[in-house]
Amino acid sequence: MPSRNNNLLIYEGTECFRQRLILATLSGRPVRINGIREKSDNMEIGVRGYEAGFIRILDKLTNGTVIEVNETGTSIYYHPGLLQGGVIEHDCDVERGIGYTLEALVCLAPFCKHPVATLRGVTNENLDPTVDAIRYVTLPLFQWFGMEGFELSVVKRGPPPLGGGEVRFKCHVARLVRPINVIDPGRISKIRGVAYCTRVSPTFANRIVDGARSVLTQYLGNVYIQVEHAKSGSKSPGFGLTLTAHTTTDVQYGAQLTSETWKLADNKESLNESGSITTMTPEEVGIDCACRLIDEVYRGGCVDSHNQTLALLLMTLTQQHVSHIVTGMLTDYTMKFMKHIKDFFGVEFKIDVLHTDDETSSDAKLKLHGADKIKLCLGVGFSNINRTVT
Repeated sequence: MPSRNNNLLIYEGTECFRQRLILATLSGRPVRINGIREKSDNMEIGVRGYEAGFIRILDKLTNGTVIEVNETGTSIYYHPGLLQGGVIEHDCDVERGIGYTLEALVCLAPFCKHPVATLRGVTNENLDPTVDAIRYVTLPLFQWFGMEGFELSVVKRGPPPLGGGEVRFKCHVARLVRPINVIDPGRISKIRGVAYCTRVSPTFANRIVDGARSVLTQYLGNVYIQVEHAKSGSKSPGFGLTLTAHTTTDVQYGAQLTSETWKLADNKESLNESGSITTMTPEEVGIDCACRLIDEVYRGGCVDSHNQTLALLLMTLTQQHVSHIVTGMLTDYTMKFMKHIKDFFGVEFKIDVLHTDDETSSDAKLKLHGADKIKLCLGVGFSNINRTVT
């Protein structure tokens, strides 16, 4: 639990760093985060480069924000200003993917005045959502809440470790967030995907597709995976796959996997110019990513595990009506996010386990194993003051 000093929330440690700053920006509440890697034997103390970059982009998005960082970088005071937006260009730290910044940006951009951003760095990475996962799984979720007009384009691919990718993002300004009642996940109707490769043989992408289809076609025939070979722009060789499963009720589940690499410093015998070597074959990437997608479908619910927090955040910001959504088993990250929502907005979620009429059926057993839960909450009635009244 955070300590409180009037309206100020005080936290310890770097856990849920982005959560706290995003919720502080939307709620207008100041926050102080202390004890940021004060005792670290294996890394530098204080904020990392990607965290400092995230703070800078929040400063660009807002007007009147006060940010104070102590000399060692182990304590941050953040007093949010008004969301303004504008045309933003930002070079993301290659230690994390563009998705680290973009995932937070899509939460704030609809409430800015002129949300347009160009981000450069690593486009596809395993620790953060890929730009393809955000485009095909995350952005369609906003349509449930009456928010449309999102555009995300990949100008250049940039796999780790050196990146070199570029994406452009813009969206329409939202006035209000509409309450939802999403309780029917439907059945899987099709699977789509994007297999890419950069600075390697173009056949790598086709081999990824073959590996993924060898698994997916056992369950569904309607599988189509787009092949993309980036001929220029990337600084590192790499390949990966992003898959999306679509249901009959417009629910999307996503999975992603990028070839892992390690750097070979001062190794003259390295086969590529970036000094890195891959540790997975294209077939392994395709098969593993397909299995991850099947696992997401098996978890159930109307939103995949990576976008649970976004759905709950938008439910919190809806008009003062009750919203309902069915999810699968909650992740640890989502549980912590719900606690932070209570701290910043005072909103609590009611969680009920979803039961079926016939508990002995195979579908019922599957749902109980996946621990489907229905979430209910009353929105705070968030309104965007930046929207021009016509």
